[in-house]
Amino acid sequence: MILIKSAKEIDLIRESCKIVAETLQLLKKHVKPGIATIELDKIAEDYVKSCGGVPAFKGYSQAGSFDFPGTICSSIDDEVVHGIPGSRILKEGEIISIDMGVKKNGYFGDAALTVAVGNISEAKQKLMKVTEESLYLGIKEAIVANRIGNISYAVQAYCESNGFSVVRDLCGHGVGRRLHEEPSIPNFGRKDSGPVIKNGMTLAIEPMINLGKYDVTVAFDGWTVLTDDGLPSAHFEHTIAIVNGKAEILTVC
Repeated sequence: MILIKSAKEIDLIRESCKIVAETLQLLKKHVKPGIATIELDKIAEDYVKSCGGVPAFKGYSQAGSFDFPGTICSSIDDEVVHGIPGSRILKEGEIISIDMGVKKNGYFGDAALTVAVGNISEAKQKLMKVTEESLYLGIKEAIVANRIGNISYAVQAYCESNGFSVVRDLCGHGVGRRLHEEPSIPNFGRKDSGPVIKNGMTLAIEPMINLGKYDVTVAFDGWTVLTDDGLPSAHFEHTIAIVNGKAEILTVC
């Protein structure tokens, strides 16, 4: 069931989303060669708690996995999503996806961005640029009376026209009272398919786009999703609310 939020609920989600956005911008400033992903995780957790929020990912579990140990997911190069923060040191030329969620006053916010570590290749630059642009093209389709498939189609058409592939095994989702709610929002699909978009929906749209083929696998840790061909992947995400017929991006600061 897709939960329709009241204006008051959207305000509460907006508050959590603001903390997410501020934390991601703070982390972006700290991404550089030589920093360990666990250091980024600590910066994130400290900031979230200072704002009265709770890290939404820490302790989260899914079928067949242990509880996620980090505040952020830190996914480097061929790690698509759900990378576990640890002792790995960032190196010049890598890209890192940082994904995180916050719970405050019973409501969640969720967002992600991909950041260059120093100077990166032109191929990675283009991958990041196209992935982020596809997110905004998807958001543009999130208007009342459109369908979820219009978001999916916009992302897929743009990314594939630029020579990239769209991960099939993972998708965006509703967000609000729970971190993951209905509807699922694939990054591929047909126009005018799926649920109708209505005022009061709160959605996390998150293109996960690969430089090579779209096939992925899950690492032995049960969390980290990797590209099968070892080529890089980029990931951008915003939480939006449908207000007065169109999308309002909540994960901005």
